[in-house]
Amino acid sequence: MVAAAIVQDGKVLAAQRSTPPALAGLWEFPGGKVEPGESELEALVRECQEELGVTVAPGEFLGEVPNPYGSGGVRLWAAVLSDPESAQGQPTALEHRELRWLGSSELTEVNWLPGNRQFEDVVRPLLA
Repeated sequence: MVAAAIVQDGKVLAAQRSTPPALAGLWEFPGGKVEPGESELEALVRECQEELGVTVAPGEFLGEVPNPYGSGGVRLWAAVLSDPESAQGQPTALEHRELRWLGSSELTEVNWLPGNRQFEDVVRPLLA
């Protein structure tokens, strides 16, 4: 699993899950599964296009935590929107209930998926 900490203007994008029912309402960093034959970074770009309708430019690898809902881990990269000024450059909740931009002090205000909550400490310094 791969995930993106999409940072813009000192805030990070959080996405509220709509499915499956057991996880609906919880918040996550956008991302998903790596398909056969694609690299992790290719999967990250593809997942953000599918889930948010935007292209991201992955940056620094931030870390990995165990995947509490399956095998393997969740690997997180810092990312930026490749063209945030264009009409297509702003994320849209295509597969999520809601999107929110969170500042450092707001990271604890959402109910994160357990694996994503573990990334708060590595994401916070990006939000200065």
